[in-house]
Amino acid sequence: MAIQPQHFNAKQQMRRTDFELQYKRDSSLIDVELHHHDFYEVYYLISGDVTYTIESKLYKVLPGDLLLISPRELHQVHIQAERWDYERYVLWLNPGYVSRLSSEGSDLLQALDPTRPGYRNQIRLQSPERQRVQSLLEQLYAESQETAFGWDLLPGSLLTQLLVTVNRLALREDVSHTNISLTSRTVAQVIDYISLNYAEPLSLDALAERFYVSKYHLSHEFQRQVGTSVYRYIQKKRLQIARHLLSQGHKPNLVYTQCGFRDYAGFYRAFRGEYGISPRALSSGGEEHG
Repeated sequence: MAIQPQHFNAKQQMRRTDFELQYKRDSSLIDVELHHHDFYEVYYLISGDVTYTIESKLYKVLPGDLLLISPRELHQVHIQAERWDYERYVLWLNPGYVSRLSSEGSDLLQALDPTRPGYRNQIRLQSPERQRVQSLLEQLYAESQETAFGWDLLPGSLLTQLLVTVNRLALREDVSHTNISLTSRTVAQVIDYISLNYAEPLSLDALAERFYVSKYHLSHEFQRQVGTSVYRYIQKKRLQIARHLLSQGHKPNLVYTQCGFRDYAGFYRAFRGEYGISPRALSSGGEEHG
């Protein structure tokens, strides 16, 4: 039976507690906002004219490429859907579940750790590698919807094989990778500076002065290359860090100051608007809505 594709869902929420594999094909796609997840993502492109923003880098993605994205990385896809159908596999991984699949000698999340020396988001696969990765994704997708004997065993086994393969590809010294950063040096420097100094007072004026450019030029180039305003990017980065801290049990009345918000009311409105849940509900393990 032919694999039936899903279509893009703007909510980008993971419902399961282990992993979710989606096979998607779209002939048109609304603009996707800059976003992040609480889970890891492995992305495999089958077809489409695609560039992908991940933090300060903009990658040209070719069919057969893998992208590895950690929970701490803001990212956004840009496609030209009118040229080819946008077809891909998107694998979402719960960190706790993958840790349970790992062993003492083989951490299956190692390839997706952005603090690892040599970490890279993009891996360009050669033909035999593409065939193996796509075959494993196809098998995993089919078995994830199976109800026959072994339905509770085989997906975990296939996922382990897939993640071992991805780690071997990512960790080998001669890996073919392309870091085509199409963002300008100034925009990349500004993004890196925001990532390190999100807790400090930040503004378009202050950033323009620090990097010796006019605020009008910086505003225009940032919007053009990143797809959002400097202000919105700063807010998303702060909310991303806040969500991570809250999910670890940190108190909301401490988190908002650690993440650069001037008052709790403003932090509450921004957090609720972004995630559909209050900071306190997330901190106490409440369910996510929206």
